[in-house]
Amino acid sequence: MNDLELIKLQTRCVSHEIRNHVSICDMYIEIIKRNMERDGYDNKSVANAIECIKKSLKIIGNSLIDLKSMNNYTPQNCDFKRIVEEGFQLSTPYTQGKNIEMKCFVKNTAQIYVDENKFLACIVNIIKNAIEAIEIKGEINVIAEIKDNHGHIRISNNGKMISKEKQKEIFEEGFTTKPTGCGLGLHICKTNLEAQNAELKLNKSTRTITEFEIIVPVNE
Repeated sequence: MNDLELIKLQTRCVSHEIRNHVSICDMYIEIIKRNMERDGYDNKSVANAIECIKKSLKIIGNSLIDLKSMNNYTPQNCDFKRIVEEGFQLSTPYTQGKNIEMKCFVKNTAQIYVDENKFLACIVNIIKNAIEAIEIKGEINVIAEIKDNHGHIRISNNGKMISKEKQKEIFEEGFTTKPTGCGLGLHICKTNLEAQNAELKLNKSTRTITEFEIIVPVNE
């Protein structure tokens, strides 16, 4: 067995084991939901957390499928406003331990033709990066609108700026500004978005604001 075959085998084995545990998480979520309904326990915060976990597990499952096929895209019509707000909601747990004010405003909506899980994962990844750029206190704004037959999602933070030198390399595979980063997040986001006819760019990064933007065509 050569090195490539060994890597493929190990990938399948790891993917299989992770999928088993994702399935266990799915099962216990359903058990928790049934028990809550049986006991008449109504808590919006808990219910929302359960839905976020379910969505995250779905994204994980989708990523595991990608280990078998790098062209695994299942695009469908999605409501622009819903997918932006859902990505925003999935990102909020990353603010734990920090004093961060997060705001999301979606001006209007339309249908976009994207792979929902991959598109959501990109939104979450960019917001997560914005949160990590803020050490203790700051703000993050997500502003989205339909303009000129495209959906525009601008994600900004007032955390640490990205130097001009690093801005040129920010989307390259293996490049990272984090001490413990692997340099894959933004590269994967850009690659996945381009495969869906969408675009990811860094609009600016100064001492007061860093802003990324996703641009996706509207499905007319």
